[in-house]
Amino acid sequence: MSNANSLDALIQALRRLPGVGVKSASRMAFHLLQHDREGALHLSQALRQATDSVRHCALCHTFTEAEVCVTCLDPQRDAAKLCVVETPADQSAVERTAAYKGRYFVLMGKLSPLDGIGPKDIGLQKLFDRATDGVVQEVILATNFTAEGEATAHVIGEALRSRGLQVTRLARGVPVGSELEYVDLGTIAHALVDRR
Repeated sequence: MSNANSLDALIQALRRLPGVGVKSASRMAFHLLQHDREGALHLSQALRQATDSVRHCALCHTFTEAEVCVTCLDPQRDAAKLCVVETPADQSAVERTAAYKGRYFVLMGKLSPLDGIGPKDIGLQKLFDRATDGVVQEVILATNFTAEGEATAHVIGEALRSRGLQVTRLARGVPVGSELEYVDLGTIAHALVDRR
């Protein structure tokens, strides 16, 4: 492989990252090769290590190196509450709030019929089995407030309510520190409906 082909391959590989276009990928590739070859090697080793050792938790489906993740193994967590999120990044965001002390189920996606992603593709049966294990009393739907996230929450909510579980949804509203005149109308409308 020639140098130009190796460089092009690196740029194309970096473009696979979300939000990275040709210019950003080129900038990263040139920086790593010109100024930080040691960092490039460290990055490649870390990627290799992660792809070899990180897998899905047998219980919640998040990323872990063990069979079961530390969150699922933590006896201090409230096993009666199960928070459903789309991705491990969403789980991490909820955890950073330090406001939730229950357990999780990570879907690893969302329903999107237009993209050919159905219930089997995001493991809904595994979620239903987990939620109806006799321990879980409340399922908190924390999917994103996109069309696909809302549809996913609706399907899950209806299925779990029919099984007798309490199902709640994250509240929507005006962000803290914002001014109403700059908040979009949909957010204000949802905040009015969900007011307490």
